[in-house]
Amino acid sequence: MARIAGVDIPRDKRVVVSLTYVYGIGLPTAKQILKNANVSEDTRVKALTEDELNRIRTEILNYTTEGDLRREVTLNIKRLMEIGSYRGIRHRKGLPVRGQNTRNNARTRKGKPKSIAGKKK
Repeated sequence: MARIAGVDIPRDKRVVVSLTYVYGIGLPTAKQILKNANVSEDTRVKALTEDELNRIRTEILNYTTEGDLRREVTLNIKRLMEIGSYRGIRHRKGLPVRGQNTRNNARTRKGKPKSIAGKKK
């Protein structure tokens, strides 16, 4: 496996798809990185030369990825919670932050329903 930005990317996939395994790099960013590094999107990771890998690594240094990005996102959420903004309160309560309906849906954020003992209809 090739190691880029501290992540082992899959060898058998195309380079453009493998780069998306790095946190903070999606498909458009991966395409831009490969374009700037002069590497074809269609080549497989196992077919890359060491020179091409180094060009990709140096190009990725221009972006915020992995640990730094995770830390930045966490600090942004903590800041929202500390200042007591609406979004921060929603984060604290574990409810959807971006205006989604909570009456019928939002199971991912709210968790499984808890049964209420002795509730009669």
